[in-house]
Amino acid sequence: MHIVDVCGFYTPHGGGVRTYVEQKLAIGPQLGQEITILAPGARHEVIERGPGARIVYVPCPKFPLDRKYHYFDDTDQVHDALDALAPDFVEVSSPWHSAAMVAKWDGAAPRSMVMHADPMSAYAYRWLAPPFRRETIDRHFYQFWDHMRAMGEVYDRVVCASHELGERLRRGGVANVEINPMGIEAHRFSPSKRDPELRAELLRECRLPPDAHLLLGVGRLSAEKRWPMVVDAVHSAGQRFPLGLVLFGQGKEKRTIQQRIGGNPHIRVFGPETSREKFPRIVASADALIHGCEAETFCMAAAEARASGTPSIVPDLGGAADHARNGAGLRYKAGSAASAADAITQMFSQPFPAFTAKSRTMEEHFADLFASYAAVGGTAIPLETIKVAATRL
Repeated sequence: MHIVDVCGFYTPHGGGVRTYVEQKLAIGPQLGQEITILAPGARHEVIERGPGARIVYVPCPKFPLDRKYHYFDDTDQVHDALDALAPDFVEVSSPWHSAAMVAKWDGAAPRSMVMHADPMSAYAYRWLAPPFRRETIDRHFYQFWDHMRAMGEVYDRVVCASHELGERLRRGGVANVEINPMGIEAHRFSPSKRDPELRAELLRECRLPPDAHLLLGVGRLSAEKRWPMVVDAVHSAGQRFPLGLVLFGQGKEKRTIQQRIGGNPHIRVFGPETSREKFPRIVASADALIHGCEAETFCMAAAEARASGTPSIVPDLGGAADHARNGAGLRYKAGSAASAADAITQMFSQPFPAFTAKSRTMEEHFADLFASYAAVGGTAIPLETIKVAATRL
């Protein structure tokens, strides 16, 4: 089956969508699929990633709010590209403009929309709740819900990686919702990678002795991640027992987070850990992972923590909440520093019970995804036909 992913917010410079795309390009051909990523770029370009995997860029303007990205602005251009590629199945990676473009394409191939974003949680709910209830906010954002219901009627699958988002879309009247959790890179994370010396080193960075508790934060330093709220929770819980937090990430909110940390020497912010060998050791060596964002569509950091045997302290909404299931962590009231501080205290008031250190893999995610696509009518097409079509774009 030839799957074309119309990926409106792909950039080679990083981000969660790029990580997902790279894994799809690697795993898809291993599972017998042909994968083409159709992405907006600076110029027309076809980048082969091996047999049955490629990225096809079409020239598009830069996105004004983030110059690392380009965006589709011409419906006919997208339709012409799909006609030339002749996919068996079309996937869209954004619920916005590109989804509407592909919905209007008159090709016969079935199609899916993968929810890589939860815009209501990332923006409307975060900005307006409280004081307003989510039901009230939904009524005022009826245009979003009208759009999603319309997309649900056109798309054969609306794929969600978290139960909370999928169930919320279903309650909102969106058809064809399918919950398919993503996963982590197989065999990379494990409790066996716990390193007492590395843990002691990280606590020294926080000016704490080895018998203190060590929290780990991982993610972009952006407003929706709520790191200042996490800092407040750690400030509060740290009044009760020795507690350090090491936060790994980068982003525009770094100065705001540093200001919230103030003079607390027990909270440290580092850039992303790029060593593939060291990062799993850091995750396994923490006493718990803490996360603040209720708008995650999956939450890779919490999935990697679970596979490492590290419990998670996560909000009770969004994709992060799934990873505290079955005794693998604690949930607190989303957006509440006081509730998060109580969860930290509960986590460290006594030894946390052992849990199964296993997370779903991306191979399992894609196997289920492709089986679902095949069930709605995907057929095979020769690879040489795809390559010839791509060169004509």
